[in-house]
Amino acid sequence: MSFLNIFRSKKDDESPKEDRAIPQADGIHNIEAPPKSPPSETPETQPEPPKEKPEGPVDTEAVKENIVKALKTVYDPEIPVDIYELGLIYEIKVEEDGNTYIQMTLTAPNCPVAGILPGQIESAARSAEGVYDVKLDLVFDPPWTPERMSEAAKLELGML
Repeated sequence: MSFLNIFRSKKDDESPKEDRAIPQADGIHNIEAPPKSPPSETPETQPEPPKEKPEGPVDTEAVKENIVKALKTVYDPEIPVDIYELGLIYEIKVEEDGNTYIQMTLTAPNCPVAGILPGQIESAARSAEGVYDVKLDLVFDPPWTPERMSEAAKLELGML
């Protein structure tokens, strides 16, 4: 008796071989693809519900301060300094209706976080009080240089 035969039962030996064939879903493999279902939305992919448009003009300077405070919670995962102090935010414009324009860059065009950092920045800006909508513009001209970092960031990184 071979080693593999010890796992067979007598019933297996008595049934014809063609009855014991493993069903093959696609004619080649004995696996079936899972049923197709629509992709479930995760919290990362769910669109944020639109905010209510402010009834009157917003205090643009106060909203800009709120945005900066929110942006200081976003960090480049490779550098222990927030993106605002790193100098990645070139411009923030807030209109009286709460619409906001942010121009930003990355430390390099091939930055590993290029796929997630702009979304995190936009989300943080949208969370700021007084912001109705955000348009984010990712630019590489002028290119980012360490001179764009704040003194606090340079101090944190030991560059001063």
